[in-house]
Amino acid sequence: MTAPLDDSALDQLFRTARTYNGYTDQSVSTEQLHAIWDLMKMGPTSANMLPSRLVWCVSDEAKRKLAACCMEANATKIMAAPVSVIIGMDLEFYELLPELFPHTDARSWFIGEGKEQFRRDSALRNSSLQGAYFIMAARALGLDTGPMSGFDNAAVDAAFFADQPNVKSNFISTLGYGDPSTIFGRSPRPGFDRFNTIG
Repeated sequence: MTAPLDDSALDQLFRTARTYNGYTDQSVSTEQLHAIWDLMKMGPTSANMLPSRLVWCVSDEAKRKLAACCMEANATKIMAAPVSVIIGMDLEFYELLPELFPHTDARSWFIGEGKEQFRRDSALRNSSLQGAYFIMAARALGLDTGPMSGFDNAAVDAAFFADQPNVKSNFISTLGYGDPSTIFGRSPRPGFDRFNTIG
C-alpha cells in the first residue's frame, strides 16, 4: 500500500504552489524539460492515447513568435520567462494507438464517418489532462508555471504547427523559478460542501 505524501510534498504540489506572473533569472536546462516529460507521460489518458504535443519555446526567436500571438500582458510574461510551453493536441492521436494501446484495436473506436467530434473531444480532454500533469511534474521538480489562455489559437497553430495540420494548440504556460514578488494573495478556494455532492 502506498503511503500518503507528507505535508511538505502536499504544500509543494498544491497548498502553497502558485501560478507565477514572473520568474527569477535562473535558467531551466534541457535535462529539466526531459525530466518533466518523463513524469507527465506517466499520467493516465484514455486508452493511453497521449495526444498532447509540446513545443518548448526556449530561444528568444521562439518566444517572440509565440508572444506575437498573445494579448499584450501575456506576451510580456512569455518574453520574460526562461521557457514558454505550447500544449498542443494531435487530432490524429488514434494513428498511434496500435503502438500505445496494443491490447485491442482501439484505433477503430475513433475512425469512420461521424467520429470527428468524438476525436476532437477526446484530444482536448486528454491533452488538458496532460497539461495538468505538466504543471504537477514541474512543481514536483521544484519549478513553477504560469498556465494561460489569452492568445489566438489559429495564429499559434499557423506559427508552430503549419507542417502538422492535425495538431492544434490547447493552452500555453510559462515555466521557470517563480519570483514571489510577481504574485498577489491567493484567490478564494471554496469548501467541500459548496461544489461537491456525495450520492
